[in-house]
Amino acid sequence: MSLERFINKQTSSWMSGTGPHSDVVLSTRVRLARNFADVCFPAIFQFDDAKKIVEQVNGAVSEKLSLELLKMEDLSPLQKRVLVEKHLISPLLAESSLYGAALISEKEDISIMVNEEDHLRIQCLSSGLQLQETLNEANRIDDVIEESVQYAFDEKRGYLTGCPTNVGTGLRASVMIHLPGLVLTRQMNRIIPAISQLGLVVRGIYGEGSEALGNIFQISNQLTLGKSEADIIEDLGSVVHELMSREQSARDALVKTSNIQLEDRIFRSFGILSNSRIIETNEAFRCLSDVRLGIDLGYIQHISKSILNELMILTQPGFLQQYAGGPLRAEERDVRRAALIRERLLMQETN
Repeated sequence: MSLERFINKQTSSWMSGTGPHSDVVLSTRVRLARNFADVCFPAIFQFDDAKKIVEQVNGAVSEKLSLELLKMEDLSPLQKRVLVEKHLISPLLAESSLYGAALISEKEDISIMVNEEDHLRIQCLSSGLQLQETLNEANRIDDVIEESVQYAFDEKRGYLTGCPTNVGTGLRASVMIHLPGLVLTRQMNRIIPAISQLGLVVRGIYGEGSEALGNIFQISNQLTLGKSEADIIEDLGSVVHELMSREQSARDALVKTSNIQLEDRIFRSFGILSNSRIIETNEAFRCLSDVRLGIDLGYIQHISKSILNELMILTQPGFLQQYAGGPLRAEERDVRRAALIRERLLMQETN
């Protein structure tokens, strides 16, 4: 398969880089945790319970939503790894061999994880900063399902979930944001603790326990109990807008005080990506971050800004092995990663 066909087949709609404020915000995600009232929670349920959940959810959405049912037991480890890398399922769901399933839309902007930590994790993804719009879409899907099933809900505590931290609204909203200016000006170490004091959490691109590769961070709410959905979205949106403003100021300062050094860094990174024959994940993400910054600042004008969104997914181990058609050792992945990036940049320049 050619790289162009592979990209067209494998990229999701949220990677397009066309959403609001997409020069800084890569994507928005909203996730709702829900459980059925008449079935044991996943921590103690049996296979028959899990099967019942899958059948009920699939039946509830099949007539009103165009989603494909994927059972984890039917997928290979590589296929599940690719779904994790595309943010469509969690690592926890990927580890489920008998109970887990996912319902995914063709554009991959909707993913309903079934029998993970909760019976349902309704997830919607959007390009750029679209918190309210993404929440509205998640609530629409939630309403469709609730027409057919009864959720575990308490008038005082709200939606009941497998983990106490999700009780209440069951809402986790997150924004994936590119902050090279704040990192290069050494402000992030001061900003992260301040964000945490506001009830939000800062993580890497794959959530809890992951590394902030390529100056990309996930900002999400930490509290779901005692706050309304509107409050959670408003609080997160306010912090993201403040970060965007500070990031723009940091970029302006870099251009004003260190323009030639910044330009040199950007084009050195572009040169590494364009010519390397072997490249590790950390170096690839650092260089991709620099190039994306160069695109946003106008230094590089012949490359689409969606390239960071695409390549941060396509250069992950699962995707590299899928493109190669089989398992690869770590050194082989580094070679494949370099070749894929070179070919992608050349394809962009040719177009």
